[in-house]
Amino acid sequence: MRVQAVVVTFNRLPMLQRLIPRLQETAGLERILVVDNASTDGTGEWLAGLEASSADAPVPAPPVVRESLPTNTGGAGGFHHGLECAVRDGADLVWLMDDDGLPAPDCLDLLLERVERDSLEFCGPAVLAEQDPSRLCFPIRLPGGTAVVHAMADVEAAARDGLIEGVVIPFNGVLVTRDLVERIGLPREEFFIWGDDVEYLWRSARAGARIATVVDAHFLHPATDDLGTPMMFGRTTYNHTASDLKHYCMARNNTLNLRAYRGWAHVLLFWLKTTWFYTFTKPQPTRIPLSVRAAAAGLRGDFTGHRRYLR
Repeated sequence: MRVQAVVVTFNRLPMLQRLIPRLQETAGLERILVVDNASTDGTGEWLAGLEASSADAPVPAPPVVRESLPTNTGGAGGFHHGLECAVRDGADLVWLMDDDGLPAPDCLDLLLERVERDSLEFCGPAVLAEQDPSRLCFPIRLPGGTAVVHAMADVEAAARDGLIEGVVIPFNGVLVTRDLVERIGLPREEFFIWGDDVEYLWRSARAGARIATVVDAHFLHPATDDLGTPMMFGRTTYNHTASDLKHYCMARNNTLNLRAYRGWAHVLLFWLKTTWFYTFTKPQPTRIPLSVRAAAAGLRGDFTGHRRYLR
């Protein structure tokens, strides 16, 4: 099978310089496509040099190909563009990741093994906190219950035949099959950031895709923000972020995702959590009207409001 990696980057050249050599050392990759979201930190120049040198490298390695976008389209636009390019180029499987992740050396091998063995269409590794690999970077809800876990030991204990069925952290080292992309289309580029990955996962599930986390495959990611902050006396969590840009996109995109895939009751629960969190858990009264503006914009089809928060 033809396997291509798609990396989306924006102004994180040191992280990209750490990731690309790891991918070049990964057996089984046909090429590495880097989608540069109009970076201004020298990323484009570095990639141009790498692209030229990789073509003339004496040791066989997957070539690095860059796609430089004229404007910053966010992770959503980057993955939309990169996945489209890879599939158009004939890839059977596309390995998707941001620039700040780092797959273990055997990550791709383990994923490919389970794709072949279990006919997985959308699978990914356990995404571990780089600062503490014994914990997940992003907490997950285990299937068949309400338990949200952070410890890798809990994930391993819950796995069946090495898999957590129906669960994956999308766009963090995930493998997506060409057949699935042709069946469901591309990520929603207008989402910019936050929620585009969840929407693509839920769209895949609705289409009947075989989805799973391969527990033995590992992918490191810096633990950032206050994802999974406990609230309501520890009964639930909230994905808080200090960034107004991220929160605006989360409030807008999560509202749309819940309406489309879970129904209005879940939208109302999300808004109850948002109001509670910024009133009692981490009081920030200005976040509530910001959230309302974001959701209202999304519901009327306006995906331009996040631009005011771009730096």
